[in-house]
Amino acid sequence: MPINAEHAGRRYPATKPYLVTSARIAEFAAAIGDDNPAYTGEEPIAPPTFSTLIAAQAWGALFDDPELEISLHRTMHADQRFRITRSLRTGDLVSATATIEKVRIRGNTEMITVDVALTGADGEDLGSAISQLIHNRQAS
Repeated sequence: MPINAEHAGRRYPATKPYLVTSARIAEFAAAIGDDNPAYTGEEPIAPPTFSTLIAAQAWGALFDDPELEISLHRTMHADQRFRITRSLRTGDLVSATATIEKVRIRGNTEMITVDVALTGADGEDLGSAISQLIHNRQAS
């Protein structure tokens, strides 16, 4: 059965921990064109949108779930919001846990809201990345 509203609440296992490094922070800040000095130096913090790198790893569980029948090549990332508990810092080991929050279906289009909780190695809540994915199902 393809994805539907009954899948809301489905939670996937946490990803392998992602190590936040100063090099990764600097690379990300450069890629988004943000020269904020907080993202450089001896103890940089990551830009708020850096968590997308980690959250995207958790989305893989949805695409790998055969029951949902979601294809990456028919999916568009439509919206992104963040809930930040604290800035990510060099040395953080961050795991991401995806939960399907909401599914709406309009014809062959599925709108899927996914909340990816970000957790530190010690269990600390670091925030979450909430995404809306638009999936176009092939006509039967």
